[in-house]
Amino acid sequence: MSEPLALDAIRICLEGAIPANIATCSADGVPNVAYLSQVEYVDPAHVALSFQFFNTTRKNVIANPIARLIVTDPQTVARYRLLIRYLRTETSGPLFERMKAKLAGIASHSGMSGVFKLQGSDVYRVEEIERLPGDVLPPPPPRRNLLSAVRTCAQNISAMSDLSTLLESTLEAIGTQFGIHHALVLMLEPKAQRLYTIASRGYADSGVGSEMPLGHGVIGVAARERAPIRIGHATSEYAYGRAMREAALKEGIPLETEIPLPGLPDSRSQLAVPIEAFGRLIGVLYADSPQELRFGYDEEDALVAVAGQLGTAIHHLQQLAEEETESDAPSGGPDSRLRGSDTKGRGNDVVVRHFEENDSIFLGDDYLIKGVAGAILWALVQDFSSKGRTNFTNRELRLDPRVKLPDLSDNLEARLILLQKRLAERAAPIRIEKTGRGQFRLAVSRPLQLASVAGSR
Repeated sequence: MSEPLALDAIRICLEGAIPANIATCSADGVPNVAYLSQVEYVDPAHVALSFQFFNTTRKNVIANPIARLIVTDPQTVARYRLLIRYLRTETSGPLFERMKAKLAGIASHSGMSGVFKLQGSDVYRVEEIERLPGDVLPPPPPRRNLLSAVRTCAQNISAMSDLSTLLESTLEAIGTQFGIHHALVLMLEPKAQRLYTIASRGYADSGVGSEMPLGHGVIGVAARERAPIRIGHATSEYAYGRAMREAALKEGIPLETEIPLPGLPDSRSQLAVPIEAFGRLIGVLYADSPQELRFGYDEEDALVAVAGQLGTAIHHLQQLAEEETESDAPSGGPDSRLRGSDTKGRGNDVVVRHFEENDSIFLGDDYLIKGVAGAILWALVQDFSSKGRTNFTNRELRLDPRVKLPDLSDNLEARLILLQKRLAERAAPIRIEKTGRGQFRLAVSRPLQLASVAGSR
């Protein structure tokens, strides 16, 4: 006797490439067969069906919770019949948001954006799965060994000893091992309920420092729900750049201080995975592709595993950066070489403008950064100009009231990396150079003029 079929073994049938059929029966025995817009894998014992209209199928299920579902493997055309039992309808939460995002992509792809609106996710228990007779095609060879890719990425992550290298090498490994050549890592700013880009790969512009509010676009929804969000077709509703721009306008953020979020102009597939550690949301790992249906359940599982390893490593390295001792810290006194000779004859003074309300920083008329990273830079240049200081530690910066960091969850080390990258990309006459764990130096090559302005820009 053969073993019963497992639901997770036929997940490819639930991707929606070939629509599923559902057969229901009314309370008085009248059958009905209909096509389904979406079937979602929930766990090894449950699926969820999209509830969009109060139609015959919906009426039948409420009256008689038993249904038959036929799904098809898009690669082999093997067909499977499932016996399912309706349990409940979810109208919010991670499952609902996953299905809502996917349905938006399907609707946009089929020209039905004004019709396909998810009202709820109907959860069913799968009680039986049977393979239907019929000819099938041979399965194509796997695109790549995802388990091996996860293993290599995990080994790479565990070998990293500093946060900046960890982020860059992880994105490089994802490109090499998974063939995912466009990806971002965003970190959470808890107080502002926003994510900011700290590392990217494969885009024309790095987008370091760009922001995404929680709940907006694929990235923001994945962060808010702390669940993977995956779309296989382009959709304007979940276009992350558009969502960010609209949110900025709604909140009154001037667009001259907006760093564009990097992304493919012809993105057809998107996958956003939360990065978590010890019950805390750290950020989001995001990938996109110009190919439709590029990311399936297997790629989602693999990147969830990588993101979990990445979250633990980020947490560990942030903790190490906070544990440097005062005896290890370099002197915070003046460095005459950097403050004196290095700033002579290098051109005109650089005006550093600080806007108090949102801690935005401009170098001359060019926007650089805002928020906590802006407050950090302003504190550093103040100490450099008034005291000649060039050497600093994470510990003292964390205790500095000008920076206003409430706790470890504000990712001080990540913000220093963000600031370091932004200064380097702008070819600024100010640089941040790591000198050791939890230690760094401010290097200034031109004289500075500081100007603090009340209000924001």
